[in-house]
Amino acid sequence: MNSQQLLYLALTIGAIAVVYMTVRDLIKKKPATGGAERPTTVNPAILPLQLQAYERIALYVDRITPQSLIGRIYQPGLTAVDMQISMVQTIKSEYEHNVTQQIYVSSMAWEAVKTLKEQTISVINQVAVQLPPDAPAMELNRQILEVFLQAGESPAELTSQIINAEAKRLMH
Repeated sequence: MNSQQLLYLALTIGAIAVVYMTVRDLIKKKPATGGAERPTTVNPAILPLQLQAYERIALYVDRITPQSLIGRIYQPGLTAVDMQISMVQTIKSEYEHNVTQQIYVSSMAWEAVKTLKEQTISVINQVAVQLPPDAPAMELNRQILEVFLQAGESPAELTSQIINAEAKRLMH
């Protein structure tokens, strides 16, 4: 492993650590607004919309995991640059499609989703910049999956835990 690869690995692990710590802190954080974050009584007319919003952002979180992205986007013959562009465009496009869901979910859940999106894009870009422009997409995919495997606990899993906990709180 050369020094450039070590630098890339350190940067990537650092980025994943930031996501992990941010999401972990979001899970532990209680609203400091004395309950103003979410009403104590749920409006029965809005509850279905809130639950649907949590479902949609949970689906988004699952769809932007590297494993899911690679499975949907990869085609033989793509270059690493093509794959990088496709993954980043997909993440951004799906985010824009779901951006209105923030109206119905807590700011903590939405911040976790935004952080996950930004960090996933960051890792993809950091890995891609280390590869030669004509590298095959399979090499980018392999290195991205390695980075997320080495990170330990998945940032997407932590974000999903926040979303699931909040949705369950609404139902009780």
